Amino acid sequence: MNQTVLVKLKKLFKYFLIGVLGVIPIVLVLQVFIIVKQLIGGLFFLVYGYVDSYSNTLFVFVISFLLLATIGYTLSKYRNSLVIGTVEKAVNKIPILGMFYRIIKKIIAIFTAQGREDNREIVYIEYPKDGLWVPGYVTNRHGEMVVVYVPTSPNPTSGFTVIVHQSKLVYSLMDLEKVTSFIASVGFDYPDIDHELYQLSQHKSLD
Repeated sequence: MNQTVLVKLKKLFKYFLIGVLGVIPIVLVLQVFIIVKQLIGGLFFLVYGYVDSYSNTLFVFVISFLLLATIGYTLSKYRNSLVIGTVEKAVNKIPILGMFYRIIKKIIAIFTAQGREDNREIVYIEYPKDGLWVPGYVTNRHGEMVVVYVPTSPNPTSGFTVIVHQSKLVYSLMDLEKVTSFIASVGFDYPDIDHELYQLSQHKSLD
């Protein structure tokens, strides 16, 4: 094969890969849209199967939307909701189900930056050995010991939990959204990189 043709084919393949990487975010967003559409469509026809009327089904969805919006408003303004509080009391009386409910609620609170201020703290810890830094979310404290959830790339909802002394932590300026973007992008999206690296270098110089 002619060398010129081979070079052109390599360039063409390179451009193809760049194009694939470029459209991946669009494809993922479309996938999410399709999943949500299928979920809403499934719920719509499930309700329609009971009421056997499009107008009544639409009415149920409008009422459900307004109810959820009201719950969201009360949670945002008062951090409490009569509806959710009533359901929680019932669920907490069921041993295993109540335990899973409390765990799920705490995890959601971390990723939505709700709950205590500690849950919004972003830190670095040296893991799995000195000199290797990973970001994590502070989830709990007990004296000088800190519980840190360390997410993994590219899926920040998976990870592991460690307990470290507070002296081993380096605090980050990144908020939850920025650190999640950093993890999901496998490091490509690294805001405030100069300050973050400076903080890590200062911590190392103090050792």
